[in-house]
Amino acid sequence: MNSTNSIDPRVLKELLQLQLMSKISLLSGDTDSASTDDSSDFSSILNTLMGQASGTGLDGQSLTNLTTNSVPSSLAALNKGYTPLQTWSQSSSVSQFDSLIQEASAKYGVDQSLVKAVIQQESSFNHQAVSPAGAKGLMQLMDGTGQGYGVTNPFDPRQNVDAGTHFLSNLLQKYNGNEGVALAAYNAGPGRVDRLGIKNDQDLSNKLHLLPKETQAYVSQVLGHKVKFSL
Repeated sequence: MNSTNSIDPRVLKELLQLQLMSKISLLSGDTDSASTDDSSDFSSILNTLMGQASGTGLDGQSLTNLTTNSVPSSLAALNKGYTPLQTWSQSSSVSQFDSLIQEASAKYGVDQSLVKAVIQQESSFNHQAVSPAGAKGLMQLMDGTGQGYGVTNPFDPRQNVDAGTHFLSNLLQKYNGNEGVALAAYNAGPGRVDRLGIKNDQDLSNKLHLLPKETQAYVSQVLGHKVKFSL
């Protein structure tokens, strides 16, 4: 099949995952009108992708002329705190770490777009970032976690991305590839997820309201970032 006339099925998969997470946000009590218009929002995204497949946008304009104002706001609707970024794949903050991300992604079998999405959410690609809780670097590793994966300098991008991707890979394996659960565990800790008996994304959908609000937002935000990096 000619790639210029079709939509990558992996992107469609991400959209379906996002749609699931938007439903999860409703189950967790978010009944705001912005998050109850999922169907039209996702239709808009699909229309945009269809336009991309043919080289044009929603109104027939060239993709090179599209701006972030042309992108549907449905990803933002998944969570109030999520703000789409401009020209992610071309930004210097992303590209300067591309080789490290590609290397870690291949080494541990984690989708590059997911690694980038976690980094975007955790540190906005600031390798010197430090959270109030003491998490450090691009993937915001706590000292104990980082040391467990061989990190001697959490502000070294290579060490941090390698360890963070390794940790994420282990979580994906632990939860049989269920990305939502792995992301919840990355944010809240696997112990907390396990104590709630969450083993797959359906469990997560049913019990998301039992996790911290930060974690509820984190999962949908990272999946939203992942779709952007997959385009």
